Amino acid sequence: MEVKIEDSWKKPLAPLFERPYFRQITAHLKTEKALNRTIYPKGSLIFNAFNKTPYEHVKVVILGQDPYHQPGQAMGLSFSVPAECKIPPSLMNIYKELNKDIGMPIPTSGDLTHWATQGVLLINSALTVRADEPGSHSKIGWTQFTDDLIQLLSREKSDLVFILWGNYASQKQILIDATKHKILKAAHPSPLSAYNGFFGCKHFSTTNQYLNQVKKDPIDWSI
Repeated sequence: MEVKIEDSWKKPLAPLFERPYFRQITAHLKTEKALNRTIYPKGSLIFNAFNKTPYEHVKVVILGQDPYHQPGQAMGLSFSVPAECKIPPSLMNIYKELNKDIGMPIPTSGDLTHWATQGVLLINSALTVRADEPGSHSKIGWTQFTDDLIQLLSREKSDLVFILWGNYASQKQILIDATKHKILKAAHPSPLSAYNGFFGCKHFSTTNQYLNQVKKDPIDWSI
């Protein structure tokens, strides 16, 4: 797999691209293509999170699990969909919490690029998925790649905010040095769990309070 990635990420990610799991990912995606299977997001968007958020700009990490697996939704940013798409239920709940937390009007677009360009790394644990098959690429090597990415960010940077929603994301806490970074955990914003602790978590205002404390510009969460 030819990796087209924003220049600032090339040096920190180079060791990860040399690991055996990345060769495994590349081989798997080539096989899927040879079998004419539809993979989301399209190739040019697989590393969109890195391309929209340069390495030196990362301030916040929001970890998702899997890209959207329906046509036209996945754009390489966790929880985000193109502006013309209907807003998915989990993202709508994120918007509802933003409204309650900071008074932000509910957006009509699900495109979170504005967050990414301010330093919010919107990364999924798996960067690809087979159409209509959620979790289908979770075991091809992506999890090792993104676990190593989280450890890299934890080790090499300081004063980041890691936002972990749901049990799956919360398990990644062990990869993060809590003495150097702010870790925020809550239930997943899915309609199945949002009322079990996501609503009312105030993660958006808490993130900005922390960024202010460490002398970083807060995030403009508007869309």
